[in-house]
Amino acid sequence: MSKQGVGKRGEQIARRQLEEAGYRILVQNWYCRYGEMDLIAKKNGEWVFVEVKTRRSNSYGTPEDALTRAKKRSLVRTAVQYLIENELDVDWRIDCIAIEMDQSGRVVRCEHFYNVVEGELNSWV
Repeated sequence: MSKQGVGKRGEQIARRQLEEAGYRILVQNWYCRYGEMDLIAKKNGEWVFVEVKTRRSNSYGTPEDALTRAKKRSLVRTAVQYLIENELDVDWRIDCIAIEMDQSGRVVRCEHFYNVVEGELNSWV
C-alpha cells in the first residue's frame, strides 16, 4: 500500500470511528492556502477539526509525534480560514486521531486525542 493509500485508509477508519461515536462528518479533505483539514465534524454543537495521522511503523515515532509546533500552527490557520470563509462564530477545537497499522494493513491502535492545540489562539496564528 502506498503512503497515500495508507493515509486514505486511515481517514476512512477515523471517519467510521467518529461516526460511531456520534459525530456528524461535515467535510472531508478541505483545502486552503494554509493546508488541509482531513475531517471537519460536529457533535453536541461543537465543531471539531480532525487531523488523522496514520503509520505502518514507528521508525519515525508514533503518529501523534508528527504533530509538531509547525503542523499545529498550520492546523489552527486552516481551521480559522474555514470558519472565516463560512462566516461561522462557533465553539471549536482541533483533535487528532492516531492510527497504527501492521505491515499487512491491520489496525493495531486507533486513538482519539482531544483538543491537541492548547493556549491562546493568537500564539498560534
